[in-house]
Parts: sequence; structure tokens; C-alpha cells
Amino acid sequence: MNTNKSSKSSSKPDRKIIEKNRRNYMKCLCSQLNSIVHHHASSSRESLTLSDQIDEATKYIKQKEEIIAELKQKKDHLVDVNGKLSSRKGYSLNSPVQIEVHVKGSALEVILVTGLECEFVFTEAIRIVLEEHAEVVNASYSVVGTTVFHSIHAKIGEDAARPEVARITERLKKFAL
Repeated sequence: MNTNKSSKSSSKPDRKIIEKNRRNYMKCLCSQLNSIVHHHASSSRESLTLSDQIDEATKYIKQKEEIIAELKQKKDHLVDVNGKLSSRKGYSLNSPVQIEVHVKGSALEVILVTGLECEFVFTEAIRIVLEEHAEVVNASYSVVGTTVFHSIHAKIGEDAARPEVARITERLKKFAL
């Protein structure tokens, strides 16, 4: 009978070894947590007890959760339910397309804010700018949620009359309506 007991105990890990492995695993996890959490306290991490380190980690996680909640709240203030820009940023939510035209010297900048459903607006705006004899230098877009921000940078002649800029602006605004 003794041989059966010894064969069973040799095939089954000893409780002491299992507990030792568990403690080592927990120590490793605590060490990883401690290395991830940034401590702002003047005392060094090594001088903190394990309980204090876990308390520090808990505080750190709660602070990060509060920051995330604040950032989500700010985002919600900037973006309405449909993902369009809030009127706080100066854009009307009633119009599907917002257009701004800025001129500095011989540089013309056209900014369009549209929804995803207004795919043709960008190419049409470039066509209008080109028809008015402006040279498109750069054109790009960026999508945020369901809002698309288009930017067209063009060069107008040094001697370009301001009526040309007014005509471009007028055509773009008529087009957007």
C-alpha cells in the first residue's frame, strides 16, 4: 500500500509547491502593476508596502477614469448626437455644408465642413476654384465621425482683383445652398 501512496504523491504536485508558485505569480503581477503605475509621490516605490502599492494603483486608475470621463464629456459638447459639429464652434447645424474662404496676399484657403453624404462637394469646390483661374496647390480632407473637413489651398495671381475672390466666395456659397 505504501507504494500506491508514494506514486500518487509523486504524480500530484505538492501543496507547498503550488502555494509557492501562486505567491510568486502574485508577486510578479504586483511588480508589473507597480511598474505601469506612475507614482508622483516623493517616496520610492520600494519603500511602499504591497498594500500601499495597491492603494496607489487604485488611486491612479480612478484618476485616469475621471480624466477619461471629462474628455468624453468635452467630446460630447463638441459633437452632437449625429456626429456633426456643435454650433459652439461657429458652424450652423441647419446647413449640410459650411464654407469659409480666407485670403492672405496671393493665398486662398477654402474650408468646407460636410457630412459623409456630401461626397461631390469637394470635387465641385475644386472645379469652381479652378474655373476662376486659381491654381490649386494643396487639397485634403479629414473624417471625424460623420463629419468631413475639406481644405483647399490655392494661389491667386499677385494682381488678382478682390472681385475675383468675391466671385469665388459667392459661387461656393451658392453651390452649398
